[in-house]
Amino acid sequence: MMPIQGFDDWLDTPQGRYVLQWEQAKHDQLVADIFGFNAVQLGLPQYDFLRANRMPFRLHCDDLPGGIGSGRLITNPHYLPFASASMDLVVLPHLLEFHEAPHQILREVERVLVPEGSVIVTGFNPFSLWGLRRRFTRAAGAPPPWRGHYLSVMRLKDWFALLGLETHSGSFGCYAPPFSQENHLRRWRFIELAGNRWWPYGGATYIIQAIKRTHGMRLIPPGWRERMMHAKALATVTAPRPRPRPSSRSSRFNLQNCNKPEES
Repeated sequence: MMPIQGFDDWLDTPQGRYVLQWEQAKHDQLVADIFGFNAVQLGLPQYDFLRANRMPFRLHCDDLPGGIGSGRLITNPHYLPFASASMDLVVLPHLLEFHEAPHQILREVERVLVPEGSVIVTGFNPFSLWGLRRRFTRAAGAPPPWRGHYLSVMRLKDWFALLGLETHSGSFGCYAPPFSQENHLRRWRFIELAGNRWWPYGGATYIIQAIKRTHGMRLIPPGWRERMMHAKALATVTAPRPRPRPSSRSSRFNLQNCNKPEES
C-alpha cells in the first residue's frame, strides 16, 4: 500500500494551491446537491471537501497514523469499517492513484453505498502537460504528484460500469503548465477558459461523479385508476334502487273508486 505521504505538504506549494483551489470549488458544486444522511471522505482529512454538503453525519477518514484528530477515523480504504448500504456519499480525493489495488477500494465503496448513492473521485490526468512531466520525474524518491499511478477517466468509467456505478457528471481543470512559481501560474490563468473550449480533456486534474444503480429494481406506482374504477363499480352495486312512483291515472282511478257510494 502506498499512502499519500507528503501529498499534503505538496498541496502547500504554489502548484498544490492551484490544484486545491479548483478541486475545492468543484466539490462544493457537486456535494451541495447530494442528499441523504451519511457522507464520508477518505483521505486528506485536513481539507474539508464535504463542507458544502448538508447531510447530518459527515465523517473524515485517514489512513496515516499521524493524521488522527477530531472527527477523524483511521481506516484501511481496502476494507472499510462500515456496514453495507450505509453511506449516501463517498468522496475520494486523490486516493486511488496513491494506493495499491485501487479497484479493490472501489469495490468497498460500492459495497457501502446505498442504492442511488454517489461517489466522487478526483485525480491527475495522465493525458495532460502534468502527466507528460510525470513521465520524466516519476522516480521512486519523487514527491507527489509525480509518483503513483495516474488513472485515466476512461479507465475509471470502465471500472464504474463493471461495479454497477453509472457515470453522472465530471469535468477537467487546471490547464496551466506545471510551473513551480506562483507568478507564472497566475499569468497562465487565462488559459482556463480556452482549455475548457478547445482541449477539454487536457486538464491536469479531473473530478468525476458516479451513482450506484440497482439493476432489476422497478418502481410500482399506485394503481389510482384501477382503484377508482373499482370504487365506482362498488358504489353502483350497493346504491339503493329508487322506488317506482305510481302513475297519475291509476291514482285518480283508485281515488274515484274509494269515493263512489255503494248501491242499495
